[in-house]
Amino acid sequence: MKPLRKLLDKIKPNFQKGGKLEKLFPAFDAFETFLFVPDHTTTAKGAHIRDAIDLKRTMILVVISLIPCLLFGMWNVGYQHHLALGMNDASLIDNFIFGAIKVMPIVIVSYGSGLGVEFIFAIIRKHTINEGFLVSGMLIPLVMPVDVPLWMVAVSTIFAVIIGKEVFGGTGMNILNPALTARAFLFFAYPTKISGDVVWINTSAGKGQAIVDGFSGATPLGNAAAGLADKIPDTMQSFIGLIPGSIGETSTIACLIGAAILLYTGIGSWRIMLSVFVGGYLMAVIFNLFGLNTLMQITPLHHLVLGGFAFGAIFMATDPVSAAQTTAGKYIYGFLIGMFAILFRVFNPAYPEGMMLAILFMNVMAPLIDHYVVGANIKRRLKRAKPVKDA
Repeated sequence: MKPLRKLLDKIKPNFQKGGKLEKLFPAFDAFETFLFVPDHTTTAKGAHIRDAIDLKRTMILVVISLIPCLLFGMWNVGYQHHLALGMNDASLIDNFIFGAIKVMPIVIVSYGSGLGVEFIFAIIRKHTINEGFLVSGMLIPLVMPVDVPLWMVAVSTIFAVIIGKEVFGGTGMNILNPALTARAFLFFAYPTKISGDVVWINTSAGKGQAIVDGFSGATPLGNAAAGLADKIPDTMQSFIGLIPGSIGETSTIACLIGAAILLYTGIGSWRIMLSVFVGGYLMAVIFNLFGLNTLMQITPLHHLVLGGFAFGAIFMATDPVSAAQTTAGKYIYGFLIGMFAILFRVFNPAYPEGMMLAILFMNVMAPLIDHYVVGANIKRRLKRAKPVKDA
């Protein structure tokens, strides 16, 4: 790395103030600080990391925690494709290669369009590149259906960066999760591509291939909303992730591996993760008492491994910027996300996957939760305080 360090030091003056490429300093700085820990302190506002690692290293660890979901998602895309074509004997490699061919362009478009906007804003505003998109660029493809057109991915990503983050001041200032903002934009602007009830499987048949007659045309939650209980996969199948869905959300096992990485490194909040699962479980228990429709009859544990519940609880709800900041607030915030996610599933059959809406709603409510938690703490301490008598 020393030769690379010397090369960067040699060309750096060209990008600094007064240099020929001064306007491109944000791009150079982003590349330099990605390779080497920066030798300057953090800015006066925005996201701060007061630790042995800086914000880029933190974001890279989050990306690493998402790798299991990405790899399983690639395999599952191929598995679901070959299953739809009646090719049950497709090998692991065949499934993975097909999935990688379909998924990697979405990842590339997500990073390309998002970082392009980040670079433009950095040059216009004359500040460094925001590190937050290292994570958002990976999250956005994982919450997308595999058959989404690439131009829609680009438009959604650009919308999320500009409207979801940059208008608030960049990384550390946004009130909504950028990745979910991209998904919400796609959902409301192009609902036929991400409605949540139609199947998200690439069924493009090659020469000599045809779709199997009678192949199910709905996601597990879509079948549940339609009352087709016999077409809902069992709990173990849902836990492993052998079901249709968005690219990276189907496998609870892969999500738990990512959760272990986040918790071990101290990046993810176990309070939020735990409270989301507890809230979702209790809400499902309440609905089980009534059992008026198929979604109400699904067991609480099965609810937690269906759809994007686990993925949202581990990677989306724990976003340190848009989540609650106080200790008590994290419990309340996560608990309500879990409750609302199941509530939206049961009472909104047109969109049975309610995790996105639950998290976005609580993103908006997070500052209010923290406000009341802090206020309650102040009142409690004032009651314990003894008045000082005048001398």
